Amino acid sequence: MSAERRLFFALSLPAKLQKQVIKWRADNFPAETGRPVAAANLHITLAFLGEISELKAQALTRVAGRIQAKKFSLTLDDIGHWPGSGVVWIGTKRAPNALLQLASVLRSHAARNGCHQTTLPFHPHVSLYRSATRPVAIPPATPQWLLEATEFSLYESQYEKGRTRYRCLQTWPLADAPAT
Repeated sequence: MSAERRLFFALSLPAKLQKQVIKWRADNFPAETGRPVAAANLHITLAFLGEISELKAQALTRVAGRIQAKKFSLTLDDIGHWPGSGVVWIGTKRAPNALLQLASVLRSHAARNGCHQTTLPFHPHVSLYRSATRPVAIPPATPQWLLEATEFSLYESQYEKGRTRYRCLQTWPLADAPAT
C-alpha cells in the first residue's frame, strides 16, 4: 500500500519578489490579520491535486513534462479578502492568456486522472494570510509587481511540527514565444 501525498502545480515567486511581498504585507496589515504565509510558501496555484498516490503522481508528472506552454508576465496589482476561506490575497486584474491556458491544461489533466477540481473559476493569486476570518481593511495603494513566469513546478505540501512547508518536487520550463 503506497502512501498518499498532498500535491499541487504552481508558479513560484522569485526570492526578491518574496521579500518585497513580505515587507509590503508587514507594512500594510496589522499582526492580528490572520496567520501569515511563510515567504518560502508564496506561490500561485495552477492546479490543486489533493492527496494522491505515487502512481497518480507519476502519471501527472509525465503529462506535465509534455506540456508546451509559453513564458508570460503578469502584474500583481489586485488585493482582496475571501472571508469564507479566510484568505487575504494579492493577484492580477488581467490574467494573461498563457497563464489561463496553462492552468486549464493542468486542471484538465488532473481531473482526467481522478483529482477533484473545484467548479469555481480560476483566480490566480498569492495567499498572504490564512485564517483571516474577521473583516480586513484592504490597503488603498496597490503594488504593481511584475512576475516573469519562466517555469512551473510540482509541489508537495508537508505538515510538520505545526507548520506547513511546500517542497518543490520537479520543475518544467516554459517555452519562449515564437519570433514574429
